[in-house]
Amino acid sequence: MESKSPKSKGWWWWLLVFVIAALVVAASLITLWKNFRCLGSKGHHDSGVTIVDKYAAALSIAMQFFDIQKSGKLVDNRIAWRSDSGLEDGIEANLDLSKGMYDAGDLVKFGFPMAFTATVLSWSILEYGEHMKAVTELEHARESVKWITDYLINAHPTANVLYIQVGDPEVDHNCWERPETTTERRPLTQINSTCPGTEVAAETAAAMASASLVFKKINSTYSKLLLKHAEQLFAFADIYQASYSISIPQVQSYYNSSGYGDELLWAASWLYLATGDPSYLTYVTVQNGNKYANWGSPNWFTWDNKLAGTQVLLSRVNFFGAKGIPTAENLGLQMYKLTADAFMCGLLRDSPTATARRTSGGLIWVIPWAALQYSVAAAFLAVVYSDYMLTSQTSALYCNGELYEPIDLRNFAISQVDYVLGSNPMDMSYLVGYGNRYPQYVHHRGASIPVNASTGCSDGFKWLNSTDPNPNVAVGALVGGPFLNESFIDSRNNSMQNEPTTYSNALFVALLSGLVSTSSVGPSFA
Repeated sequence: MESKSPKSKGWWWWLLVFVIAALVVAASLITLWKNFRCLGSKGHHDSGVTIVDKYAAALSIAMQFFDIQKSGKLVDNRIAWRSDSGLEDGIEANLDLSKGMYDAGDLVKFGFPMAFTATVLSWSILEYGEHMKAVTELEHARESVKWITDYLINAHPTANVLYIQVGDPEVDHNCWERPETTTERRPLTQINSTCPGTEVAAETAAAMASASLVFKKINSTYSKLLLKHAEQLFAFADIYQASYSISIPQVQSYYNSSGYGDELLWAASWLYLATGDPSYLTYVTVQNGNKYANWGSPNWFTWDNKLAGTQVLLSRVNFFGAKGIPTAENLGLQMYKLTADAFMCGLLRDSPTATARRTSGGLIWVIPWAALQYSVAAAFLAVVYSDYMLTSQTSALYCNGELYEPIDLRNFAISQVDYVLGSNPMDMSYLVGYGNRYPQYVHHRGASIPVNASTGCSDGFKWLNSTDPNPNVAVGALVGGPFLNESFIDSRNNSMQNEPTTYSNALFVALLSGLVSTSSVGPSFA
């Protein structure tokens, strides 16, 4: 994200700002309350929570994609055209790796983005579980997290061994077939102490730690098991520091890592929240903040870069739990929050430091591949930060001298989700199954092949190249999204724009969960 250096101001300017802030704080909070009440009038009330109907409908649709992506023996299967698959995954290592979720439109289980999916989905439950409960999606969300974490537990048979991939991407991409009928060999890839992969081990630790909080009050035994794996995996990641892209060069063609420092900070942050152990807070501030945090230089939140997420997550501690924290650690937390502030300022279109990385229709846009990942991720962080500000009675965000309120961040998030749902130059929804017009040729093997088709590896490509719409609707799939010029080509061969990813869906579900109700989050996780 572009970020201009703050202009130098004299003490008199800061005094003026503080005076202004003191004068506007009461009025701004009253205004915010009125704005939230106004937004809520478009929805309905359920158990004291005001619901925005269109976001509730979108959330229920988006949640279905996790069911579409499930591998293993399906329980209470909600998708008529899906059935059991991958039942022998892991057999060569005498492990049950049948669960988990397929990555996108293919049949590979990539552990790195899958763990990120679990972490984001857990975060959304922790922040907005009450919102999800009000629209009867909370249990569904928990089930989706557990489907992944069950797999991750089995993929971590010993402290310093983690299986990070099921299937050969090259073999997979040379076939076009349903997961239920594939017969190709599905080899396993692991990291260990002689072939380490810090970013994957750390992200998996983050998934386990965040999920341990999700299940803490409803399944304490499972929660403790997750936390045990999280602590082991973090130690493994930290002691044996090396990028999995270096240790296993073949992964560079698919989920190549740009570095592992962000994952170490991300995992340690989640472990601090899950355990309360101050050593994790010291790790992310005093010990490694200067080394890995890139303070003062905000960047985009993605499967490969967790820094913006870490900045917002640690800002939660700054907003609500900084009392009693030692001075050195507290200073580090303030640096994370200042960087989070800079990230938020970059999102607001009329901010002096607003990023230019957006389409003419207002969508945050960074790269052509999975373009919507960046916009929905940024919007999720914005609505979370807005709620942190509102709940902590932080009335203003300062962006190079300009003052913005929590409602400004929320409105930005709304602009992104509304764009995705159809308020865009293409006049179409990028969420499959939502609205009257959405992609019909999604790049997805299971959706594109009839259930009763008898095809093998190579002859299945006739379904990829078919001119007919997909026979099975991939309900809830968030496709890649538009190009910078706002164009979108609905073609099955257009994987750049028309392939969904499970992690993008998790980010969109998180965003919708934050906006489905107009009530803000509390100071502590549920």
